[in-house]
Amino acid sequence: MSRKAPRPAPEAAALPPGGVDTHAHLDGDRYEDPLLVLERARACGVSAVGNVFLGPAAYAADHARFRVPGVFFLLGIHPYEADQATPDALAAMEAAFREDSRLRAVGEIGLDYHYDFHPRAVQQDALCRQLELALRLDVPVVIHSREAEDDTLAILERMGLTHRPVLWHCFGLGADWAAEIVRRGWILSIPGPVTFPKNHALRAAVAGLPPDSFVLETDCPYLAPEPYRGQRNEPALLVFTAREVARLRGEDPALVWRRCGATARRFFGIQEETGAEGGK
Repeated sequence: MSRKAPRPAPEAAALPPGGVDTHAHLDGDRYEDPLLVLERARACGVSAVGNVFLGPAAYAADHARFRVPGVFFLLGIHPYEADQATPDALAAMEAAFREDSRLRAVGEIGLDYHYDFHPRAVQQDALCRQLELALRLDVPVVIHSREAEDDTLAILERMGLTHRPVLWHCFGLGADWAAEIVRRGWILSIPGPVTFPKNHALRAAVAGLPPDSFVLETDCPYLAPEPYRGQRNEPALLVFTAREVARLRGEDPALVWRRCGATARRFFGIQEETGAEGGK
């Protein structure tokens, strides 16, 4: 009986320090010890991780655990919970941003028409209110859009976000949509599914992207790349995504790694050494 070859350890695929996982969900009870997860990431060359807090309650409960070098924060109300974008919640978000310099972007926010957990009008209202907050705070926006691209684009344009700092989280579409996003001055975040051999449209899109138009993410604990597909994802596995992106583009993995890290640092306004400016 044949046995599957063991999965390579992420440390065996490590890249030089300077990589950035722009989108991770390490809070809550997803991991036994998030600090050990961050140590494994650093051993693989991931120098900064953006932890995404889904709503002000999640931020209030867990942000103190992540006040360590190399971690910066995102905060937003996900479209799955669009009905929670109340005036009180938005006021709490604004207060958090004004107090905590590790909060670098409003996100992930957007529209999700795949599940339609809330009426589309409710989702759109929650998105608009949070975009207003981001504009008032003058911080970047990280967008979640699933089967809602036309409406997402229309809202972003109507609210004046063209050529402002917008990141399209977990991009999974083809070259035509990538071109539409890049044309508006926004950037894309490439997740683990780019490593799936049958993901032809995404792989072709990534091969043709302008060099400074994309960053990398895990979206952990979801969407682990090959050869860990189906397992719990974590920032250390970002090296496999980076190596496949480099292969698709015919580029050196270390070059792609450092360039994506530099693009992420510019977008979020973070420092290379600590992953956050200040750290109040």
